[in-house]
Amino acid sequence: MRETLEARVLKRIDRKRGDVFLRADFADLGGYDQVGRALRGLVSQGKLLKIGFGLYSRAVKSRLGQRLIPPKGLATLKEALERVGIETYPSRAVQDYNAGRTTQVPTGRVVAVRQRVRRKIGYGGISLSFERAQLAAR
Repeated sequence: MRETLEARVLKRIDRKRGDVFLRADFADLGGYDQVGRALRGLVSQGKLLKIGFGLYSRAVKSRLGQRLIPPKGLATLKEALERVGIETYPSRAVQDYNAGRTTQVPTGRVVAVRQRVRRKIGYGGISLSFERAQLAAR
């Protein structure tokens, strides 16, 4: 009996190291619409989490409730940015906290980037915000 496309996608996800997957990672398994249906099926089963346009993450249940979240939380969203080719830097709040200029702990939702980002990346009402990266003083 032939293996379904959903099963082949799931098998490939299990073999991958990272937690973020692009739709293009599965392009060789079938057509664009077929892969999209398979990924939507895995999202509805709770095995994947859609975090952006063409971006998916592994899904784990939160310890605090039954919600599905990415395995590493906001770090997974930053990994997603790197997967699409956007380099991230510490935000001003993180730099100030690390330098001891403030005791306010940054949330991690703001990410500094050097290029324009037009994507919305997030899950469950939580999304990343972007600010222009500051060049380090020499």
